[in-house]
Amino acid sequence: MLYWLMKYVLLGPVLRLLWPMKVVGLENVPDSGGAILAGNHIAVADSFFMPLYVKRKVTFPAKQEYFTEKGIKGRLKKWFFLGVGQFPIDRSGGSAAQAALDTAIRLVRAGHLLGIYPEGTRSPDGRLYKGKTGVARIALESGGVVVPVAVLGTDKVNPIGSKMWRPRRLEVRFGKPLDFSRYEGLSGDRFVERSITDEIMYALMELSGQEYVDIYAARAKELADAEAGGIRPAVPTQAASGREAGRLPETKAG
Repeated sequence: MLYWLMKYVLLGPVLRLLWPMKVVGLENVPDSGGAILAGNHIAVADSFFMPLYVKRKVTFPAKQEYFTEKGIKGRLKKWFFLGVGQFPIDRSGGSAAQAALDTAIRLVRAGHLLGIYPEGTRSPDGRLYKGKTGVARIALESGGVVVPVAVLGTDKVNPIGSKMWRPRRLEVRFGKPLDFSRYEGLSGDRFVERSITDEIMYALMELSGQEYVDIYAARAKELADAEAGGIRPAVPTQAASGREAGRLPETKAG
């Protein structure tokens, strides 16, 4: 109830009015059944705009800190993030990471739409980074199809570090669903999971036109921080243009 109130009465109409959006390929989102909306991640605002025109509820995992702040501000923040369809995950690693995966798998198996960012964190510079294989594990164990989603323009609306959102026309592109049922029973095979993840990232690269970088976004942030501190990065990046698919890791396995 809270989600639909936020989407159609409180927040949604304001977003539609102030940030007009072009939506392409909405028919690729299944009308029913569990599925995964796998998106690029260039701004915090992505989670607000990506599901705005999707008729079904989209549930996103979000860092636990959004839900645990003390006081009135913390309670309001928790209410807000629950209202926009987000659920808390502990990103501290180990069993916490597995618990987050289990929750996501359970949601898709139960017929929900799960929103997820395979990069694991926001892009530090607008490029598309290597995907983490959790999205593949969720797809394999839930049986849900993966719909790649590219959001364009939110990095200008909500630049990193900005306090206020800026006016800007946006675009959201929903790609054709990716069915990985051919890998049924192979969950846990790291080569299969990497192949699936790379196929998803290839689709996102094609949809968004972003430059692809074959390292994790979190690692890119570490390298940038080290360079800013006067430490020479030890690991080079391997980049490819969004239109130079041959540089992306092979995705056509099986």
